[in-house]
Amino acid sequence: MTHTTHRPLSNATLAHFDADIAVPGYDRAALVAGIAHIGVGNFHRAHQARYVDDCLHLPDTEQWGICGIGLGNGASARAKAAALRAQDGLYSLSEIGPDGREDVRIVGALIDYLHAPSDPEAVLGRLADPAIRIVSLTITEGGYNFDEATGDFRFDETDIAHDLAGGPPRTAFGFIVEALRRRHDAGVDAFTVMSCDNLRQNGDTARRAVLAFAGARDPELANWIAQHATFPNSMVDRIAPQVTPSMQARAHARTGDAAPVIAETFTQWVIEDRFSCGRPPFERVGVELCDDVSEWEAMKGRMLNASHMLLAYPALLLGHRLVHDGMADPDIAALLRVFMTRDVAPILPWPPGVDGGAYIDNTIERFGNAALADQLARVAHDGASKIPVFHRKTIAKLERDGRDISRAALLLACFQQYLAGTDDRGDAFAVNETRLDAQDWALLASGDPLAMLRMSPFVGLGLDHSERFVARFLQLRAWIAARATRQAIRDVVQSSGEG
Repeated sequence: MTHTTHRPLSNATLAHFDADIAVPGYDRAALVAGIAHIGVGNFHRAHQARYVDDCLHLPDTEQWGICGIGLGNGASARAKAAALRAQDGLYSLSEIGPDGREDVRIVGALIDYLHAPSDPEAVLGRLADPAIRIVSLTITEGGYNFDEATGDFRFDETDIAHDLAGGPPRTAFGFIVEALRRRHDAGVDAFTVMSCDNLRQNGDTARRAVLAFAGARDPELANWIAQHATFPNSMVDRIAPQVTPSMQARAHARTGDAAPVIAETFTQWVIEDRFSCGRPPFERVGVELCDDVSEWEAMKGRMLNASHMLLAYPALLLGHRLVHDGMADPDIAALLRVFMTRDVAPILPWPPGVDGGAYIDNTIERFGNAALADQLARVAHDGASKIPVFHRKTIAKLERDGRDISRAALLLACFQQYLAGTDDRGDAFAVNETRLDAQDWALLASGDPLAMLRMSPFVGLGLDHSERFVARFLQLRAWIAARATRQAIRDVVQSSGEG
């Protein structure tokens, strides 16, 4: 039965939902925030917050509520902060399977939401509170502020420089380090910094960023953080598409929710069991705890995430706008299967017990979930940050072994054409690439045929010095620039597999 309500979602409305909508079965008034999460986007609310919500249904877990922290100061960020506060932190999560079946639950794990630009001191006070034992992050793959070419932390970035100069923090690192300083001075234990972003060795990356920032501010503080804080690596996996206006209207009519989240039914979280101040009983709600997550990270990043990127750009150029429409295109589906089976599977360090063929089949099925209506533009955006993260090791291995680099060359050739913002039919689409700076765009417009390979996000791959890669890239670029993307795709699918 579908329950329709026009009453705004809040604690007061939880008793009025029909049985087909799951609501928190614990006393929200008894919860205390033990986790502070920076970057409360759709993925966090569909993934980590859902796992925590499951934990809160277990006995003696009241200390593990979540305080959300928003760093953005745009209109949408302020609107989300206002909506979540008005709803007592509640929101609906609709989990949709490939068969279209939809399960709706109200998630109650988020018990507070602080908008950092409005009140940075309130955020620092909360992070310094001994009750906070985990600070988790979803700040995007490019949010860790490392220079792609040199690997160095970028101290010249405007907000980082502001934070180091002693102003009220603007960045995750400014807030984390100042909060840890206050905890150190007050004799309070260091919290765990738990990155949940889609990049390999995300905990190690977070540690490097935090220690770099702290070292520039106070080397002794950096040493204390290095000794006492922990930064577990993790692998996170769930597709949480952008919520379209029609999805939002449907969720609002059903639950009164002004900030709903949509996700696939599949979900996975593997994390190293290294927590300096304790943790929720994650192992009891489906989280896989381990000593080393590297093989899981490699599988997810180099298979699923890399395939998502390889899907997005050629599919957009062919005129598709939704992920499942791209997967319904036989040429795109063939491209992804060849990439996973020929380029990645033979060189991937598979986790113990994982069936590689089944994983590939499952990935293709997930991408084809039409009920999610996932947008290719969402997958494609910020490709300059994501492509090196998810394709670097595969490209390097293919190059070293003299194996076929056709799919990698196609990816970068399609990405270059994507940056022009029009498909093969001449129809426009939005391009969102904040990682590219003015010099990158100038290089792209310079007429240099290898400009893409020499732009700052990609120059570290060294592909402009590979005669074999350059030749294949230029061949595919010519076809794609002539709006013959399908011909280029078919060519790389039929490639023999030899260099």
